[in-house]
Amino acid sequence: MGKIIGIDLGTSNSVVAVMERGKPTVITNRKGGRTTPSVVAFTKDGKRLVGQDAERQAVTNPQNTIYSIRRFMGRRFAEVQEEINWVPYQVIEAGNGDAWVQIGDKAYAPPEISAMVLRELKEAAEEFLREKVTEAVIAVPAHFNSSQRQATRDAGKIAGLNVVRIFTEPMAAALAYYDLSKSVDETIVIYDLGGGNCSLSVLEIEDSFVKMKTINGDTRLGGDDFDRRIMDWLTTEFKRDHDIDLSRDSVAMKRLKHSAEQVKCELSSIAETKVDLPFLAADASEPKHLSTHLSRTEFEQMIQDLVEKSIELCKLLLRDSGLSPGEIDEVVLVGGSTRVPMVQEAIRHFFGKKPKKSLNPDEAVAIGAAILGGMRSGEVKDVVFEEVTTLSLGVETRGGVMTPIIGRNSKLPARGRQIVSTAADNQPSIEVHVLQGEREMARDNHTLGRFN
Repeated sequence: MGKIIGIDLGTSNSVVAVMERGKPTVITNRKGGRTTPSVVAFTKDGKRLVGQDAERQAVTNPQNTIYSIRRFMGRRFAEVQEEINWVPYQVIEAGNGDAWVQIGDKAYAPPEISAMVLRELKEAAEEFLREKVTEAVIAVPAHFNSSQRQATRDAGKIAGLNVVRIFTEPMAAALAYYDLSKSVDETIVIYDLGGGNCSLSVLEIEDSFVKMKTINGDTRLGGDDFDRRIMDWLTTEFKRDHDIDLSRDSVAMKRLKHSAEQVKCELSSIAETKVDLPFLAADASEPKHLSTHLSRTEFEQMIQDLVEKSIELCKLLLRDSGLSPGEIDEVVLVGGSTRVPMVQEAIRHFFGKKPKKSLNPDEAVAIGAAILGGMRSGEVKDVVFEEVTTLSLGVETRGGVMTPIIGRNSKLPARGRQIVSTAADNQPSIEVHVLQGEREMARDNHTLGRFN
């Protein structure tokens, strides 16, 4: 049986790993990097660039450089109006109502763009293993709904991969933690804060059994949101000094995005940094430059509500699990945005203990996905895991209400039963509207299907 690779298809960066001689191994890309930017670009001469090459030319070609595509995977155009405002490329409504990307005279579905990144990872794995790779485990955010998961499967298929399992990122990180620590009896929290989402879970490890108790998260909270706060601040500063609105200039906004990412990273290790962006814009008289300083304290004030939002998710997570912070043995950090000191301090304050930083936050999810790939191929035999439903499943009942049948955090595999009555006597048929989500009204949840 061939190797099954494990992939973390991230919002900002992607990673591929595989079990090699009994150990999970991160595979470097053709540029020598252990992470590959989830970026695709189309040049004026018709070339397609992926990863580092695409990222390097993004400032000069913003409208044809696609990043953060995961935020549009499996989503309707009507759902992504806020996200559209923050990308320089054109997002359009497809004939079926989905969000697609328009580049020149060609429209792309998000799975097509993601497939280009997956193909890059697949080819890197084939070069490393010196054999053809056809199967993969792909990790996704905990709260991806069925459409988003199916879009991820579609991306794999387009890239030439049979996706044998869609796996939640917290469980993948938990498998990576277990592989590293060989813990025999612990209750842990996985706190995963990536570029585009926040995924949290409580897991119990007993001998070689990794059991997920509860899961929570927000697919619209991540490091990208930290970057946007810095971009907002820089845009406001420039407007105040030069009376020029940069938000309408796609090249300037891409430069601000790149600078915001750098500033965020620098303020994780130093107290203050300088922002220098010469020739950012111009008016009738002369070019205009941006030069300013940003302190860590100012940055923390910008993102305080976002960090607090993640802590509120932690509170809900523990409430659902019936545990107190003191009953958690370890908090494991995953995702590049957990490097922000304010995030680490907020976690330490809430749980009353320093978070565990033994895992590489950029690589943990891919390592866990590779371990699951090894389990599927028979290479890994000493671990068993149990997952839960990430969203409730139910049906629409009278008054347009969502009636749950299988609740969130139900152990998988799950079965539920609910008796409902018809709306009127002698009704000859009914339409069953199957839903996924946590909202009270059916219209606010995700439709899985309808049948009579």
